[in-house]
Amino acid sequence: MLAALIMLPLVGAAVTWLIPFDRLRPKIFSLFAFAHLAITVQLLLDTPPTSAGGWFVLDALGKIVLLSTSVLFLFCAIYSIGYLFYRRERSNRTICVGMLICLSAASLVTITHHLGLMWVALEITTISMAPLIYFNRNARSIEATWKYLLICSVGVALALIGLYFLAYATIVAKVEPSLLLDDLIRDAGQLSSGWVHAAFVFLLVGFGSKMGLAPLHSWKPDAYGEAPGLVGAMLAGGLVNLAFLALLRVYQLCLATKEIIFFQNALVAMGLLSMLCAAIFMARQADFKRMLAYSSVEHVGIMAVALGLGGRAVFGALFHIFANSLAKGVMFLTSGNIHRSYNSKSSAHVKGVLRRLPWSGALFMAGFIAITGSPPFALFISEFTIVSSAFIQGRAMVGLFFIVCLAIIFIGMALTVLPMVMGEVPVDCESTSYRDSLWTVGPPLGLMLLVFMLGVWIPAPLLTLLNEATALLAVQP
Repeated sequence: MLAALIMLPLVGAAVTWLIPFDRLRPKIFSLFAFAHLAITVQLLLDTPPTSAGGWFVLDALGKIVLLSTSVLFLFCAIYSIGYLFYRRERSNRTICVGMLICLSAASLVTITHHLGLMWVALEITTISMAPLIYFNRNARSIEATWKYLLICSVGVALALIGLYFLAYATIVAKVEPSLLLDDLIRDAGQLSSGWVHAAFVFLLVGFGSKMGLAPLHSWKPDAYGEAPGLVGAMLAGGLVNLAFLALLRVYQLCLATKEIIFFQNALVAMGLLSMLCAAIFMARQADFKRMLAYSSVEHVGIMAVALGLGGRAVFGALFHIFANSLAKGVMFLTSGNIHRSYNSKSSAHVKGVLRRLPWSGALFMAGFIAITGSPPFALFISEFTIVSSAFIQGRAMVGLFFIVCLAIIFIGMALTVLPMVMGEVPVDCESTSYRDSLWTVGPPLGLMLLVFMLGVWIPAPLLTLLNEATALLAVQP
C-alpha cells in the first residue's frame, strides 16, 4: 500500500500525459486524486509495519501531513474540471501531469524516515511545481518561476549541506554512518555537538526557505501571485506542510540530542519575524493574491512559533496544519474565480464581488474570517491553543507580540477584502465569460464546511492522531 501511494500518482501522470483531449484530462486527474485519498484512508485505518531497513515508516506525524495533503489535492483536482474549462486557450497537460508528480513526491516525503530520501522528494516537489507557476506564460510569471526555483533550490541545497554535516557527525562519533532518523535518534547522545549544531542551523535555514519563513520568504508573493488558483492552493496548503514536516523531523532529532533549547529559540525568533513581516506588508495590499501570499508567511510563522514554544503549543501547530491547509484552499480557489471573472488581481479594480459572484464572494469573505483565526472556525482553536500556551509557560512577551501581529494582520486583510466583496461592480469593469458553477464553487464550499466542522467538533480518530503526534514531539524527562 505504501508503494501504491507513490506509484499511483505517477501512473496517473503518465495516463494524463498520453490523453489527447483537454476536456477529458482533468476528469481523469480527479479520479486518480480520489484513488490516492482512498489509499490514504486505508493506510490510516490499517497502518503497515516499518519496512525492511527502516526506510519507510508511516508514523503519526506523517499521517497528519499525508491526510491534509491528500484531502486538499482532491478538492483542487475537482476544482480543475471547472477552472480549466475557462482556460481552454492553453493546454492543461502540463498542469495535470505536474500536480500528480508533485503528489507522488509529497507522499514519499510523508512516509520516509531516511533524511536523504526525504530531501530528494522535497526537491522533486520544487521542480514539478515550477512549470505550473509559469502556466500563464507572461513576463511576470516567468520572473516568478525563476525566483521560486532559485530561492527554493538554494534553500534545499543548504539543507543538503546540513545533512552532510549530520552524516559527518556520525563519522566523528565513530558510530555507523546513517541518515535514517531512527538510527540518528538512537545514537544521538554520541554525536559530535559542534557538527550537530552546524547541521541544525543549515537544516533550519534550508527547510525554512522552502517553507517560506522570513527572511527567506521573498519568492512567495511572486509565485503565489502568478500561479493559477489551484496551484497556489497546493503551494500554500500542501508544500508548506511538507517543509514543516521536515522541520518536525529535525525537531525530533534535537530532542534526542538534548540541543532542543537552541532550536526552539531559533524557531520562535523566525516565526515572530515572519508574522511581523506579514503584518507590515499586508496593509493596503493592492494585489489580493499577493495578500494571500503574505497570509501564508504569517501562518508558517505561527507554526514555527508553536513548535518553538513546545508543550501543548505543539498540538496547536499540528492542528494548524489541517486548519491552514483547508482554509488556504478556500481562499486560493475562490481568488482564482474572482480573477477569472474580473480579469484582474488588483483590489482597486475588483469591487462588488458579492453582486457579481455571490457564491465565490461569500466564500472568499468566509475564508477571510476563518484564515484570520476568528471563531467558530478551526484556526481559532489552533491559534488560541498556541497563544494560551505562551502565557501558561510564562512567555508573556511572545504571547503579546503574537496577539498584536494577529490584530494588525486582521485589520490589514479587512482593508483589502471588505472593499472587494462589498459595494457595486464598477461600471467600466471588463465583461468576461466566467460564471460561478458547481465545479468551481463546490470544492471551496466543501473545504469551508470542513474548516467550520473542525472548529466546532474534532472527530475522535483525528484527535487521537493529533495526540499521538504531539507525544512524538514531547520533551522526555
